[in-house]
Amino acid sequence: MTLQERLGQRAVFLRAIREYFYQKNIIEVDTPILSQFGNPDPALLNFVATYHGPGRLHQKPLFLITSPEYHMKRLLAAGVEDCYYLGKVFRDGELSSRHNPEFTMLEWYRLGFSLEALMDEIILLVQTLTEKNLAVEFYTYREAFETFLEVNPFEATLDDLLALIKKHNIDLGFTPKDRDEAFDLIVSFLIEPAFDPEKLTLLYHYPASQASLAKIVTDDAGNLVGKRFELYWKGLELANGYEELTDSKEQRNRFENENRAREEAGYRAVPIDEKMLEVLDDLPYCSGVAMGVDRLMMALWGKSKIEEVVPFGLDEA
Repeated sequence: MTLQERLGQRAVFLRAIREYFYQKNIIEVDTPILSQFGNPDPALLNFVATYHGPGRLHQKPLFLITSPEYHMKRLLAAGVEDCYYLGKVFRDGELSSRHNPEFTMLEWYRLGFSLEALMDEIILLVQTLTEKNLAVEFYTYREAFETFLEVNPFEATLDDLLALIKKHNIDLGFTPKDRDEAFDLIVSFLIEPAFDPEKLTLLYHYPASQASLAKIVTDDAGNLVGKRFELYWKGLELANGYEELTDSKEQRNRFENENRAREEAGYRAVPIDEKMLEVLDDLPYCSGVAMGVDRLMMALWGKSKIEEVVPFGLDEA
């Protein structure tokens, strides 16, 4: 395929995304690429720039967004209805066959949608864009662990999880310091590879400690779970969605805990988005999801490297 053909294929795909949302009367919104606030998630590294010029932000750090989420929630709290963002986001330290530090994200929010309704919609979107009637599988976090590893994640201790990691010879040169770090390794190395690559697979109801910006509820077994899902296809994690938390005090507490975790890991704490927290209690009931568009292209077109679907990878930028 020539460069012209590849870019044309990409352009048609991006147009199809916009057409899908246009037909549903969901508006496209722009958000800032530079923000006064960072993302405290300890799993993400923020790119930092410095502004020089008039105003109170002279010589202050600005952060390239890792997601448009915080700004989009401010729009929703201000009365904007269903909306989506299609554009660039940035994450430092991420470079591999499936990672580029600058990549294209699709993120959208649906007022009145439960997590389950949004899961149904993302299936419809992917099937529409790929023009394939793909088979779908659903696993709760607990079901996935019990199906593939015969372990109940809500009952397993850290020692249990470390023993499981050792049993399967997962060695990255460090020992997980808590259950969440252990869970992340187990999901990446044991759960995700067990999913059928030909099926859209949705993993949902994560442990409450991994809720991030999602609501926490009690499941049928009495476990506290985050109303969160991730979507997988062709061995790739494609999307991460939440039924959105609307409690500013709880969200502030989570952000502060994440900043402490950053510092414990040797990273700097980042300023949390006070402007988003100021209006979070006014956020209407909604669910939202972020999808990696380049990865979806990789999955659809059978590509093994992200630079095969973008005009320029980092080495050529």
